[in-house]
Amino acid sequence: MGIFTKSKKEENTDEFHRDYGVFSNVAYILKAFMKYRKSLFLLLITGGIASASMSYIWSFIGKLVIDMIEQQAVSPDKDIKPLLTLVAAAALVELFFLCLNSISAQKLGVGFTYIRMMLVKERIAKTLSMEYETLETPEMLDRLQKAKRATSGDWQGVQGMMTYMQTMATYVVSVIVSTVIMATFNPWIILVVGVMAVISFLFFDYIRRKDKKEMWDAMMPHWRKLEYMENVTKDFSYAKDIRLFGMKNFLSERQKKVFDKELEHWRKSRQYWVWNTLFAHAVALVRNIIVVGWLIWSVIKGGLSIGNFTLYFASAMAFSEAVNQLLIAISGLKERSAHTDDFRSYMDIPIGDDTAKTVPIPQAEDYTFTFENVSFRYKGQEKYALKNINITLSPGEKLAVVGLNGAGKTTFIKLLLRLYDVTEGRILLNGTDIRSFDRAEYFKMFAPAFQDVTVFAFPMSENVSMSEPFNTDKDRAESVLRSAGLGEKIDSLEKGVDTELLKVLYDDGIDLSGGEKQKLALARALYKESKIIVLDEPTAALDALAEYRLYQSFDNMIGKKTAVYISHRLSSTRFCDRVAMFSKGEMVETGTHEELMALDGEYAEMFRVQAQYYVEDKDVILNKYAEFAEGGETNG
Repeated sequence: MGIFTKSKKEENTDEFHRDYGVFSNVAYILKAFMKYRKSLFLLLITGGIASASMSYIWSFIGKLVIDMIEQQAVSPDKDIKPLLTLVAAAALVELFFLCLNSISAQKLGVGFTYIRMMLVKERIAKTLSMEYETLETPEMLDRLQKAKRATSGDWQGVQGMMTYMQTMATYVVSVIVSTVIMATFNPWIILVVGVMAVISFLFFDYIRRKDKKEMWDAMMPHWRKLEYMENVTKDFSYAKDIRLFGMKNFLSERQKKVFDKELEHWRKSRQYWVWNTLFAHAVALVRNIIVVGWLIWSVIKGGLSIGNFTLYFASAMAFSEAVNQLLIAISGLKERSAHTDDFRSYMDIPIGDDTAKTVPIPQAEDYTFTFENVSFRYKGQEKYALKNINITLSPGEKLAVVGLNGAGKTTFIKLLLRLYDVTEGRILLNGTDIRSFDRAEYFKMFAPAFQDVTVFAFPMSENVSMSEPFNTDKDRAESVLRSAGLGEKIDSLEKGVDTELLKVLYDDGIDLSGGEKQKLALARALYKESKIIVLDEPTAALDALAEYRLYQSFDNMIGKKTAVYISHRLSSTRFCDRVAMFSKGEMVETGTHEELMALDGEYAEMFRVQAQYYVEDKDVILNKYAEFAEGGETNG
């Protein structure tokens, strides 16, 4: 197999993985230099020359010193000043190259890290742009894990390639210089040393490929598990459950199993490299015996001078070391190139709308959404999460989507928001399939609030605007926060809406309770001012009465906007225009609250079951719950 040829993919079943090859990946890195820091080209050249020159200065000086000593031995004039001058000049030259090499190495190290950070930024931007459905699959998470590993350190992946390119620049210059020197003695010795170095390299490359397959590739799922276990043990949101349920020993044992699996792979990896070290030392011993024997023979039989013996011996060792290190650098470059393949493969995964032709979302005052025979099945699942859904969401309509947990309500919302695309059927917006629109532009139509509220380590105002400080209207953020029921909370905070949330970035950050987080989510939905409001059980942490009052207040604030309320509790149904009852992935009933109660089906049964928790006398369930739904209070 050629040094720079593309390696054959072994047992690869990943449709998105590509072997780009070393040449292509080097070009990719050089393009990154051009994009982010052009000065690295010059630094690579000057650093390579300076580093290589330092290894040869004293080879030449040694020869000259010995020659001068031999001349002085037979000369009547014993003047050592030329010798001292030579040594002093050599020291100054070495000092110059040392400074040049140190400066170049320092700037290259910083530059390489900067390039890596820019590529990390590109990877994050790529991840944030990927389709929600695609990103959550285990296969894509493994690809992401590989891409993260390829940009995780100085000697790994893309920065490892840069470092080995720097190393190769040094040893290429060293090989050229030593080749010229050794060619004046005997070209055959170059061939011998070269062959021995190639033998050592081929075994090294074999070990490298074997280690990549059985360590790097095989450990990706385990590293993902290890990362999860570490996050669980340091994420404060898990702390209460871990302590109250006494999970310390259980989690420690689970983590130990993951560690044991990793340790097993590390043992095998270290064993491979022990064999490589033994083989490399054996080859080096044979090589040195041949070179030294050849030089001694030339002194005895060929009249080689002691000065030239010194020069050629030092040059032969330097040549051998340079060739060996160059080939090892090439092997290291290939290994890091394989990691870079993982990074580039991830970066080249097409994003859904990247290649699709899209049409602009129609500019209209009113928008109608129509589900036509929509069915959906999660990837890898045989059972449909939703089956044959037909419903129209009219402009300004308030739709309550209800049902027990697992009925398909959230999946219905994910399809409406286009976090997923339908498996069968289609969803129309004013008569056009929503898959025809640019996904990012389509997202702008919605202001969602979800049950699992994500809080970012930003000030409270930016957690509402979900935007940069210069794009955040603090007054409006405070207004919607108060409307969502967080007025007292804001008044209790010294910095008001400028208060940092979480203690991740700032020591004086605060956390919110579950109910406060859900009110924050409602404030986000109000702030965005989108055409359609979607509330996916964002008030589950509130009691039913507080939920109803907040929903009613929220409904008054959004006015005539279209809204979809998702809940397994029925607090929202009385003020909604229509109710859609879901059960086991199907829409089993639809109509107004009164119509569904008269139908006396699943919705009515669910309503009665929930109503009994608010009154004790079952004979007055409907009247009392009606009073509650109209804004009155019940005792019970």
